[in-house]
Amino acid sequence: MTDRSIYVHHAIGCAPRTFAAAARSLCDVDWARHGGALYGVWRAQIGRSRDELNAITVWQEDTDLADVSGLIASIGEVRHVASESLRATLRPAAPTPPRRQGNYAFRWFELPEQNWDEFLRLCAAAWPDFESAYDSQVIGLWRCLNSEPGRVRSLLLTRRPDLAMWERSKIPANAAEREVRRQLSRRYDLCDDTWVYTTTLLTAEDRTDEVRWT
Repeated sequence: MTDRSIYVHHAIGCAPRTFAAAARSLCDVDWARHGGALYGVWRAQIGRSRDELNAITVWQEDTDLADVSGLIASIGEVRHVASESLRATLRPAAPTPPRRQGNYAFRWFELPEQNWDEFLRLCAAAWPDFESAYDSQVIGLWRCLNSEPGRVRSLLLTRRPDLAMWERSKIPANAAEREVRRQLSRRYDLCDDTWVYTTTLLTAEDRTDEVRWT
């Protein structure tokens, strides 16, 4: 069963060349004192500005989104922040932060409400073989709480060991992988739009990513 916490995704624009300092400041915030927790901070790899951070925080039901955004905006290096409230669906079952470094893909979906149940079924069916075939993990699939009536917006966060595996996961090598790709392709066909960008985890505990991606 998924947990009932409120997750908040933050796209954080930082002053030039300050994303690392901003990330350290985010980690230094006493989130518990404000009633929340820091789930993770990611730096841009492909598809986003060098000085944009992605962060996820976790809160209780009565959290004021404006207060959360204001807390982040008060950090000196931060120039702007856009925050989105999310509810976990199939995953995660608990707000345990990811800790391993890797290639983290943030994929967003927009689809009609009537397609959502099938979308979830396809995800649940494809994920076990996807994870075993590609040494990858589905970190979470969240539904945005401010979607328009009759519409669903959602965020899927997946971890792969590196960019090479991200590319490898798009090219099936056998029948089992072709079935995974079929299920995921059908999932995409249910959507009106989808887009993705990749990141690495600044709050990883096993190793630091020092590559200059952008």
